[in-house]
Amino acid sequence: MPNSGEEWQVARRRKGAGRRGKIPHTACHVPGHADAVDTDRTKQRITETMAELRCADFWLEWRDRLTAVAKADSAEVGGDPAAGSDPGPEGGDRAREAPSSPLECVCYGLGSFSSCVTARYQLAMLLLILESLQIPMERCSVYDPVFSSGEMEVLRQLGLTVLTENEEGKRAVSRPTLFYLMHCGKALYNNLLWKNWSRDALPLLTIIGNSFAGIQDRMIQRELQRDYSYIAHAVCVCEEWPLPCPSRLLDIFNDTALITFKPSSLCKLPQSTWGEAPEPQYQHCPDLEIIQRGSQR
Repeated sequence: MPNSGEEWQVARRRKGAGRRGKIPHTACHVPGHADAVDTDRTKQRITETMAELRCADFWLEWRDRLTAVAKADSAEVGGDPAAGSDPGPEGGDRAREAPSSPLECVCYGLGSFSSCVTARYQLAMLLLILESLQIPMERCSVYDPVFSSGEMEVLRQLGLTVLTENEEGKRAVSRPTLFYLMHCGKALYNNLLWKNWSRDALPLLTIIGNSFAGIQDRMIQRELQRDYSYIAHAVCVCEEWPLPCPSRLLDIFNDTALITFKPSSLCKLPQSTWGEAPEPQYQHCPDLEIIQRGSQR
């Protein structure tokens, strides 16, 4: 890959870091960073990173898993019943076929991709996913309160839809939607689940982001149930497929999972779970790992 002297060195996992969670990289999430962006050069970097990832073995595994799950979910939620239900990567050419109708896609928390290598790799991966699943670019909405005006212009030129409101993850869906939530805070996942907390809406969600099982493993159980109750419920009924990551990109794609909800699995939760769903308040969480509307620049 060409190197013009900028920060192309990918961050390595620190010795002794262990299996840590994905927390926002401060270098990628700094409100008020400079707006000056070389649009053409930034798009060139993104194209170069896409080309690098496209040739990587782990991307081929991501692609096969994503397209197989998308096809299976399309059949279960109301697509082609002949498509089958096996989401495994062994489906060959059939598994790589795109679902019969385009998905919607929402990406939160990408970070400052014009200056941060981590965010740029994650954006390049998002674009490969859209290409592989044949999701039209304009059907992918992106938002991060740290985007500069120059970065928003780059995203628009790429064809993506740039949101102007901080939804804090509270987006209700009415059709199958892929959420790309790399390095996002637990509150954002919890908010998304709360907003779609019904047996009808949850199966419409597909999430690429932090492993729910990993979140559960790293938290004290009573705190998970108190502060992030929707994640605590969801981890018992969701289906997770860990997505592979090469060692040199551990700080970018580690602990990433593909998460879905089968209607049949939701029956495992008691009926009382589906009663009135209170909006999360996070009184006991001084650090939510997300930028809330009231704290934006």
